[in-house]
Amino acid sequence: MAINQKDTITHSDKPGNTSKFVQENKKSLAFIGGAIVALVLLYFGYQKFYLAPRAEKASNEMFKAEEYVAIDSLSDRAIKGDGSYPGFEKIAEEYSSTKSANLANAYLGGLYLQKGQYQKAIDALGTYSSTGSPVIDPLVLGMLGDAYTELKDYDQAITYYKKAADKSDNSFTAPLFLKKMGLVYEEQKDYESAAKAYNKIKENYPTSYEAAVVDAYIARAEARK
Repeated sequence: MAINQKDTITHSDKPGNTSKFVQENKKSLAFIGGAIVALVLLYFGYQKFYLAPRAEKASNEMFKAEEYVAIDSLSDRAIKGDGSYPGFEKIAEEYSSTKSANLANAYLGGLYLQKGQYQKAIDALGTYSSTGSPVIDPLVLGMLGDAYTELKDYDQAITYYKKAADKSDNSFTAPLFLKKMGLVYEEQKDYESAAKAYNKIKENYPTSYEAAVVDAYIARAEARK
């Protein structure tokens, strides 16, 4: 049976509804808040740090907080520590000039975002410095977009989604943030810009997950122009 495009995308697609952008993007947000853990761990795997002794200590203290994230990403133990091991907050504060502290801020941003502490997420992510990672750098920018979306600061959200999509030209992160950018444009009733964002997914990233469902979004935006 053919699926009506009207039925494919419901009112919950709007970023500003009562589900606060989560219903439409629950897969994306789960990826952002949860899979960032795996991505950062992967980053540690292929990126060997040559650190001074102080930075080495910070790196060594990261593992327990990472372990707590893997067990339960909503647990405060990853953020605050457990008394024996420091959490990401302490690592970010005490080793502020190290690469470990930088990545701790990426973790903190994802954790705060999951917990609904959006301003804290912005504060943590805002202190992250680009590392050159084609995955983590755009993810951090995209999480900033998510936090601003939740706070209904849509202009800032669009700015960060655009930066995230442009940061790394791959079919993994770029289409994800182009879609979110399109949704925010729709919330602002800028349907022409929304259609452009969706069409860019279709044209530039045809093998991505987002491309498989983007036709319905394009049709909706075009119909509302």
